[in-house]
Amino acid sequence: MEMENRRSYRAHILLIPYPSLSHINPLLQFSNRLASKGIKATLATTIFISNTMNLKSSSSSSSVHFETISDGFDEGGSKQSPDTTTYLRRLEVVGSKTLAELIERHEYSMHPIDCIVYDLCMPWVVDVAKEFGILGAAFATQPCTVNFLYYCLHRGLLKYPFSSNQLSIPGLSFLELNDMPCFHFVGRLRLEVLEVLMKQFSNVEKADFLLVNTVYGFEKEVVDSMSKLVTNLLTVGPTIPSIFLDKRIKDDNEYGVNPITTTISSSSAICSDWLNKKPAGSVVYVSFGSTPYLKSKQMEELALGLKNTNFHFLWSVSASEHSKLPTKFLEEISDNKSGLIVKWSPQLEVLSNEAVGCFVTHCGWNSTIEALSLGVPMVAMPQWTDQTTNAKLIEDLWKVGVRVGVDEDGIAMRDEIEFSIREVMEGKRGRQIKLNANKWRNMAIEAISQGGTSDNNIDEFLSKLTCF
Repeated sequence: MEMENRRSYRAHILLIPYPSLSHINPLLQFSNRLASKGIKATLATTIFISNTMNLKSSSSSSSVHFETISDGFDEGGSKQSPDTTTYLRRLEVVGSKTLAELIERHEYSMHPIDCIVYDLCMPWVVDVAKEFGILGAAFATQPCTVNFLYYCLHRGLLKYPFSSNQLSIPGLSFLELNDMPCFHFVGRLRLEVLEVLMKQFSNVEKADFLLVNTVYGFEKEVVDSMSKLVTNLLTVGPTIPSIFLDKRIKDDNEYGVNPITTTISSSSAICSDWLNKKPAGSVVYVSFGSTPYLKSKQMEELALGLKNTNFHFLWSVSASEHSKLPTKFLEEISDNKSGLIVKWSPQLEVLSNEAVGCFVTHCGWNSTIEALSLGVPMVAMPQWTDQTTNAKLIEDLWKVGVRVGVDEDGIAMRDEIEFSIREVMEGKRGRQIKLNANKWRNMAIEAISQGGTSDNNIDEFLSKLTCF
């Protein structure tokens, strides 16, 4: 501790993610990147998250520090709350108080906090920062295209439900009506989701920076358009471990945060051993993220579509979703050794394995940018909110995948799934898709490497910390 207190840092940045795995990992990786540049980076999660996650810096050389604030539900997190609205209100009230206490604890230390980087979903954080005269930087975990859509929605440039005559906004004119974020909910839940999304930009003008987890070259037109309306917008992605990209950060080879469970290490070994025995480009990897989305009917159609392709497949299915799999499906794939189903998979390791030929994904942004950065073609099966827009980018802007067609009930049927997988793995478009995927991977590596757009933007952000 004494050695730590004497260490000289360029600045001290506190980073506060929204308390969800998909939001924590990008900010933890950004913390590693900052720490590698001589910054004291402190990541503050909720007490519940700290107690239930294996939270650690993925780079031993970066030495990210960890603190906690409270969301008012220290024993159960958001699941302890009766609904989303109640949780968010409690998070703001209790989080504001405990964040202020955290800032005060550092105020007269050797390294007081110079800037707070906060998840865009938590706009109240910048209000606390300004009370202490501290710089505030909003961090957007979604692509710039989606951020700009929600910004326009908040500013009244777009109305929900969307209509075709609204889609002429510069930077977004390539989108069609069915590419817009969708909310397949009714009643209160829809209103809660919309309220959260709208509130993201309620006070963005107070932020000194808007940092976006994307690559400038991925979304050049929309970044340029949004930058005209939001000052100090900087693209700083992709925020994935350095080992998969520029390799400049020593030992930065994993995300660094996962649920505390004894099955993770064994699942990682099982996946690696299984993949390493398969030919290059022969495996279809399937994952729909950390939150269950699929209805039983969709699970059945996906299972049978995968089976009908006759390709090897690795499918990550959480324990709570196993009951949705078709009867005897597990037995059948076990008998013929065609597929492997695990309850958890080390996604970056899987995507970087040469055996993987394509990724069947829900198009969450973390999964999408990981596949882009690792050069993996995609089969897009979006489920809700921003995923439909991400699927549009995958198929039509970056041309690195195929979006599966759905029926009138929104279900992707087995024949459509089989066709889409075959098209990517061995079809007419497959070869060009693979070439495109490699192009975007090279762009991601270039962006985060020394002198790249993201690396320069991070340096610009850090240089301005001493100018205010």
